[in-house]
Amino acid sequence: MKINKSFFQLKTILIGILLFQFQIGFSQEEKNSELYKTIMLKDSLLFNVGFNTCDVSQFENLYSDKFEFYHDKDGPSDKAQFLFNLKKGLCGFRETYKARRYLVPNSTEIYPLYNKGVLYGAVQIGIHQFYEKSVGKNESLADAKERFGSTARFTHLWTLENGVWKLTRSLSYDHQDVNTAGTKSDIFDNDQEIKNWLTQNNIPTLGIGVINNGKLQEIKVFGELKKGATAPYNTIWNVASLTKPVTAIVALKLVSSGKWDLDEPLYKYWIDPDIANDPNTKLLTTRIILSHQTGFPNWRFMNESGKLDFKFKPGTKYQYSGEGLEYLRKALEKKFHKTLDQLADELIFQPLKMTDTKFLWKDITDVSRYAIGYDNKGNAYEPTKNKTANAADDLLTTIKDYGTFLCSVMNNDGLSKKVFDDMTSHQVETKKNKYFGLGFEIYDLGNNDYALSHGGADKGVQTIVIVLPKTKQGLVIFTNVDDGYKVYEKIITHYLGENGKKIIEIETK
Repeated sequence: MKINKSFFQLKTILIGILLFQFQIGFSQEEKNSELYKTIMLKDSLLFNVGFNTCDVSQFENLYSDKFEFYHDKDGPSDKAQFLFNLKKGLCGFRETYKARRYLVPNSTEIYPLYNKGVLYGAVQIGIHQFYEKSVGKNESLADAKERFGSTARFTHLWTLENGVWKLTRSLSYDHQDVNTAGTKSDIFDNDQEIKNWLTQNNIPTLGIGVINNGKLQEIKVFGELKKGATAPYNTIWNVASLTKPVTAIVALKLVSSGKWDLDEPLYKYWIDPDIANDPNTKLLTTRIILSHQTGFPNWRFMNESGKLDFKFKPGTKYQYSGEGLEYLRKALEKKFHKTLDQLADELIFQPLKMTDTKFLWKDITDVSRYAIGYDNKGNAYEPTKNKTANAADDLLTTIKDYGTFLCSVMNNDGLSKKVFDDMTSHQVETKKNKYFGLGFEIYDLGNNDYALSHGGADKGVQTIVIVLPKTKQGLVIFTNVDDGYKVYEKIITHYLGENGKKIIEIETK
């Protein structure tokens, strides 16, 4: 393996960067810069997605084919040797070793590299800690706990290869078996503290997606899918009513393309037998359904008769209804001679490469990644295994896929300006400073600012999403337990700051 020469060349470069960065023109990136966020996303994918889950296939493409690794204890290796050691060594006995890497908060520094004014790379410097799930003296395997292992400094050289960031060099050094990095009180800067917090709150699995500058910047998934099985970054979740915004965007994209009319009466395409003789049927439109003004109950089974009916005249007030979305589904399917899942696949899932998002249980390609739902006593629910698409409930998706979908919505991808304006306008008031638009709830944040949101709740499901179209921020929170909502406030206020606090205030008044 001919890497010694390149090692000394790299060492010279890095020493120059570290000792003379200001004299030679390098400046540290600000934390809100695009480059800083990009490199931190790559770091998250490298460790939270790859190393910490031992799912090598999910992150090996982050390494350049020219990758070289230098370790102060184990010596140098190239890409092939490094991945072999990881798969056969650390990951080969992960069941007893359980090593996880945590980035020490505020330790990261990132420096851009230019060639004649053109960015070609970046140097990332930081400190990380490694924890090992091990058995202490006089303990059984059942008592295994995650304990501090070591602290180390690292230097990564990231380079652009055909426009894609790749890790080209990695140095891991100054390994210490004592905790020299200290701790951080803010749990969101410390993955281990988040994990402890979730344990205290009996949250089996938590997924967080962070959107900045209109892009999905970070994905974090914590907890276990089952005993001893760490939840991967691409965990598949049932997101309950977060299905509704997807159905809404299917309809709104068809409206934008001139194939569907927002205000056309739906009786032309579908009439439910239960309300066939009710004149209110002729008042139902897509706009009324997407703003939850149908007059339907949430679900017909809630009626003593078990049949669908109107509680008030459509279009006169608000009442949340899953039946409304199902009514829209049947009208769309009659008009286009395609099922909802086919329409969604053509209009949303394929264009956005949402390969893990499905309406039907049979379409999941890897059931082992599914987050089973639990009640607040730790009892598991049987998964809902839909055989036909439900327009209002039980969509199966990942943080990455749904975050990508939200970015598309926020960036007005595939919607005409008029339709986007309709979607984000106040169709009906639901409480003070809160409204329903088309498919999304709207929070009035003042100063002409607003947030779009939707939640999902079912047995073993608590989910919520929020996007801020004007600032291009957003947040995805998925949990798999009846009372997962109890972690929302802390997460929302941390990631969305003052706007997050305003949303919580509106919701709790």
